[in-house]
Amino acid sequence: MTLSLLLDKINTYSNRMTIVSLPYYENIMSTQTKTKRPNNTLLEIIFNIAIPSIILMKLSGAEYLGSVNALVLALLFPLIYGVYDFVKNKSMNFISLLGFLSTLLTGGIGLFELDVEWLAIKEAAIPSVIGLVVLVSGFWGKPLIAKILLNPMLFNLDLIYQTLSEQNKTEAFKSKVQRGNHLLSITFIFSATMNYLLAKWIVVSPAGTAQFNEQLGEMTLWSYPVIAIPSMIMMMAIMFYVVKGVMKLTGLTFEQILNAEK
Repeated sequence: MTLSLLLDKINTYSNRMTIVSLPYYENIMSTQTKTKRPNNTLLEIIFNIAIPSIILMKLSGAEYLGSVNALVLALLFPLIYGVYDFVKNKSMNFISLLGFLSTLLTGGIGLFELDVEWLAIKEAAIPSVIGLVVLVSGFWGKPLIAKILLNPMLFNLDLIYQTLSEQNKTEAFKSKVQRGNHLLSITFIFSATMNYLLAKWIVVSPAGTAQFNEQLGEMTLWSYPVIAIPSMIMMMAIMFYVVKGVMKLTGLTFEQILNAEK
């Protein structure tokens, strides 16, 4: 549950970006555009954070739904939104799949009344997997940050690549993107660490109890200011670092590297 908003934020941002191939990784200069409709951030917060947290914190008592029914109902909302997003975009990427798996694992821990240590492990494991994928993508020659950031709808990639080639700065650009990709993987290490600490700090009651549900809802609420917002700020800083690097290597202004075509 703690990971829901962060995963959806990453997924939303990547859905808004166009998947492109860097010309120095493949022997083509053309780009392929695959535009997806942007997700509704308000709906994401309502379905993944607000409603589940309210249900877990207010309706888990025996006089209301009870711990099991409240947990099942709370988990239905992010699952329903995940299915809705899948139908809307006609695809489910790696991040969406992990978010879906995270919700199922949370439900399994609560319903089977496993030790709460498994919740903390799960909360740390998923961002760790994402960070590992980001890191490995760089060694494959296709850093994930390039797929997210280098969007032909935002940037004049033809001009950028041509200028880099003319000034023999392509290798320096590759190094800059790789460093940005490494920094991006570090943000997921931060997320994994904070997820684990937050789960250990807040969720201390046995799974299957009303107290466990209430603490799970509280953890979900705290995850936004403690984890999601700092992670997004770090991602924005990394993207600023890459864009500034492009401007310095090419000598182009920010207005020049932007794609003026609408």
